[in-house]
Amino acid sequence: MAKISVLGAGSWGTALSLLLHSNGHEVVLWSALEDEVRMLREKREHESKLPGVKLPESMEITADLETCLRDPDAAVLAVPSPFTRSTAKRMAPFVRKGQIIVNVAKGVEEATLMTLSEIIQQEIPEGNVCVLSGPSHAEEVGRGLPTTCVVSARDRKTAEYLQGIFMSPVFRVYTTPDTLGVELGGTLKNVVALAAGTADGLGYGDNTKAALITRGIAEIARLGIKMGARAETFYGLSGIGDLIVTCASVHSRNRKAGYLMGKGCTMEQAMAEVKMVVEGVYSAKAAKGLAEKYDVEMPIVEEVNRVLFEGKSPSEAVMDLMLRDKKVETPDLPWADEK
Repeated sequence: MAKISVLGAGSWGTALSLLLHSNGHEVVLWSALEDEVRMLREKREHESKLPGVKLPESMEITADLETCLRDPDAAVLAVPSPFTRSTAKRMAPFVRKGQIIVNVAKGVEEATLMTLSEIIQQEIPEGNVCVLSGPSHAEEVGRGLPTTCVVSARDRKTAEYLQGIFMSPVFRVYTTPDTLGVELGGTLKNVVALAAGTADGLGYGDNTKAALITRGIAEIARLGIKMGARAETFYGLSGIGDLIVTCASVHSRNRKAGYLMGKGCTMEQAMAEVKMVVEGVYSAKAAKGLAEKYDVEMPIVEEVNRVLFEGKSPSEAVMDLMLRDKKVETPDLPWADEK
C-alpha cells in the first residue's frame, strides 16, 4: 500500500482519488477551495463535476496543503492547467527531495510555451516530475469503466512504480520514456477537439470529423517530432487515442465548447455554458506560438485561433481549410517513376 496525495478535487482528481483508494492505497484529497472541501466531506460526492460517484468515508479530504504533502509516496497534481504554476509554487516548501509528482493535467503555458511538467520542475526543482495521460474521461473512470493510459518518467524504475500504483482490473497503464510527446499529444488534441465540436455544431458529418482527427494528428506529430518527441508516441494512447475520444465523446468539454460555437455562441458564452475549464481555449494560443517558434505548418490550429480570438466565423474557417493549396499526404514516400 502506498500513501498518495491528490491535489485538485475537480472531476479528474476526484475520479483518480477513488481509483487509487480502490487499489488499496491511503489517499488524501486536497482542494484549495474551502467550500469544495466542505461539500465533499458532507456529501462524499462532487455533485456538480462528478455526480453519482461516491467517495468512501475513510478517504481524507483537506484544504491544508502541508497536511496533504506530509511525506507521501507520490503526489498527483490534478489542478486545471491555468493553475499548475501557482499550485506548484505553493507546494514547493513542503516537497522533499526526490518526491514523485505526477502531473495529470494537460496544457502548455502561453507566456513561456513550457509544458506543465517543465513548469512544475521549474517551481519544484527537488521533485521527480512524471506524467499520466491518455483517453480517460473522469466520468467513466469514476464509474469503473475499462480505461487505458500511459505514464512517463525520467527513468524506467519510477515509471514502473507508478504503473503498479495506478493499474487495476479496469485501469490499464503502459509506460514510455517520451514525456514531451505524451504532454504534447494530451495538450494539442484539445485544440483539435474544439474544431471537431465546431464542425458538429455546424451540422457537418462523420467524414468531416474523420478528416479533422486524421489531419489533426498529422499536425500534432509534425510539431512534436520537430521539438524532439518520438513519432510512435503520437500514434499511441496519448496521441491518436486521446484525440479520438476528445473529438467524439459526449463527456468532452472541448468538443462541447466547440459545438456551442458552431451553433453561434461566442467563446465566452460557450465556456460559461460548459461550466468547467476548457483546456483547448487556454492551449490554442500556445499551440500557435509553438508552431511559429518551430516553423511548423498547423492549419487547424491557425483556424481555431482565428475563430476564438479574431472573430472569424466557424463556417468560413472550415471553408478555408478545405480550399488550401493542394498537398501530398505522404511527402516522404517516393513515386515509382521518380526512384
